[in-house]
Amino acid sequence: MSAPREPAATPPASPPSPPAPSASAAPLPPPAATVRTPLADRRPPTPRPALDWRVRFVALSLIWGFSFLLIKVGTEGYAPFQVTFGRLLAGTAVLVAAMAMRRERLPRSARTWGHLTVAALLLNALPFSLFSYAELTIPSTLAGICNATSPLWGMALSVVALSEDRPTRRRVAGLGVGFLGVLTVLGAWQGFSGLDLPGTGMALLASFCYPVGWIYVRRTLAGTGSSTLALTGSQLLLGTVQLAVVTPLFTSAPTSFPVLPTLSVLALGALGTGLAVLLQYGLVQEVGPTTAQMVTYFIPVIATAAGVALLGEQLSWNTPVGALIVLIGAALTQSRARPATPTATPPLTPAPAPAPAPAPAENTPTTHAASPGDAHTALPDPPEAAACLSRS
Repeated sequence: MSAPREPAATPPASPPSPPAPSASAAPLPPPAATVRTPLADRRPPTPRPALDWRVRFVALSLIWGFSFLLIKVGTEGYAPFQVTFGRLLAGTAVLVAAMAMRRERLPRSARTWGHLTVAALLLNALPFSLFSYAELTIPSTLAGICNATSPLWGMALSVVALSEDRPTRRRVAGLGVGFLGVLTVLGAWQGFSGLDLPGTGMALLASFCYPVGWIYVRRTLAGTGSSTLALTGSQLLLGTVQLAVVTPLFTSAPTSFPVLPTLSVLALGALGTGLAVLLQYGLVQEVGPTTAQMVTYFIPVIATAAGVALLGEQLSWNTPVGALIVLIGAALTQSRARPATPTATPPLTPAPAPAPAPAPAENTPTTHAASPGDAHTALPDPPEAAACLSRS
């Protein structure tokens, strides 16, 4: 009798193979444990401005172009120091509110506050006061044109080695063209007849203060660790304190508050010194300082048009012609020579493989490889941006 035959072992059933993905099916995400989010992607996205940068550029040009008209109207009811004090007070209030909303911290270093005190004098208190005193005797159109000479003064300072910028032939030529435009505006061939020399001199001195202040800020406030907004807000705060001390010494308290001059001073501070700084702060972030500084060339045009149309100021032919020459010279002084691009020739023999780059030594700073968008998104050092933003 044969032994019972054991049943044949059946192989274990294999798991069903997954269906082939169709063209419309989305690929399955990897397991959650394997997802690694880069550190750069964990930061909250930067909100896009509600207004296009071109709209804000035009608004900034109009605000700063009308500033000279507002100064003229303000000096009809208040002393020049009072106009400057009210301007700085209103502008500081706007920037302090912006700093509170963005939770910006004030600088903590006593050295930084000391340098900001000097910067406030050179970039705010002194030029603002000089423009106010100048417009007691000169039209706002001439004050706006004198303001456009700041790039020329900056170039002149670089020629005498007070700046790290090396002058080129084109920039030196722009300096000569610009000052030829200044002489045209002033009517030098007429012996400066009919021109108020003290008022014009104060306006030119005010425009000279800006590049001196920029050079000082760039050399003394590098690497403070504070943001541009914090530095600018602190600078305006110190300028307000300076005028609060000086104004009572040279003026008496106003006995009345005329409506139009009061509104002009408030608008000059809140818009021309507060909101304008925030607008250019955003422009520097979005399109870079070079494009943002182009607003300088529109200021004298708008100031001239506003003075003639709204204040009835007289305009002779040499004023717009000279202003155009000044702007051409200023543009030349700001030009930079493009680096020559060598023409690549195909090698006759195969090029050897490049040797591997040596590892950077310890404590050696490394450079950042620029991406295509860095030209518009990279920010300058806070001191340079603060100098740019102080032009109000």
